[in-house]
Amino acid sequence: MAVIDLANPTRFLTLVNRVLPWLAAATVLLFAFGLARAMNAPDDYQQGATVKIMFLHVPAAWLSMMGWGLMSVAALGTLVWRHPLADVAGKAAAPIGAAFTFICLVTGSLWGRPTWGTYWVWDARLTSVLVLFLLYLGVLALYWTAEDPGRGSRAAAVLTLVGAVNIPIIKFSVDWWNTLHQPASLIRMGGSAVDPTILWPLLIMAGAFTLLFFTLHLAAMRNEILRRRVRGMRIIQAQEVRA
Repeated sequence: MAVIDLANPTRFLTLVNRVLPWLAAATVLLFAFGLARAMNAPDDYQQGATVKIMFLHVPAAWLSMMGWGLMSVAALGTLVWRHPLADVAGKAAAPIGAAFTFICLVTGSLWGRPTWGTYWVWDARLTSVLVLFLLYLGVLALYWTAEDPGRGSRAAAVLTLVGAVNIPIIKFSVDWWNTLHQPASLIRMGGSAVDPTILWPLLIMAGAFTLLFFTLHLAAMRNEILRRRVRGMRIIQAQEVRA
């Protein structure tokens, strides 16, 4: 099956129905392995066991930005290339990305209380992630409340592209401003600064959460396509009744 064939919703659904069970199984297995490694990871000499919040907080932060990046590509597909599945992909990714952004904010606050002595400070990274969460809510509102679904989708796509400016701000905020967050330690010049006993469980958990994201996203895209088909059939039936 060529990639261009996936523009056909029926062929896309066929592929999803084949791939989704395997993807879900791989997600469960990787989570089981990652959780076992995370539970056996040593405590930090300063933060103690609270450092293990990292195994949830860091993947959630990564996926909150990846979700918006995926939505930005979908927004271009909606506005520029008119790809049949672009709007479906963007709408399906929005609630998942919002959920991971919320998890990032909550776990960050729980981690910050014993580490920094406070649940919240208005530093650059925390504020920019909060802005990202509000942008997610704005996109969801446009999708869910618009009377004309097409107009709502286009408005959501425009907001998504405008909000993409916030992603590099989140990424480089620790370099551009003085924040409580430490500079990049996982991916940096000279290699990672994270000890391997923490690094490997973190990478495995990040991989597991990434698989979870795509599992949920494909399932949500499938449900959205089916929902739109049902809506289309109801509209046709209503028109036939009026005729």
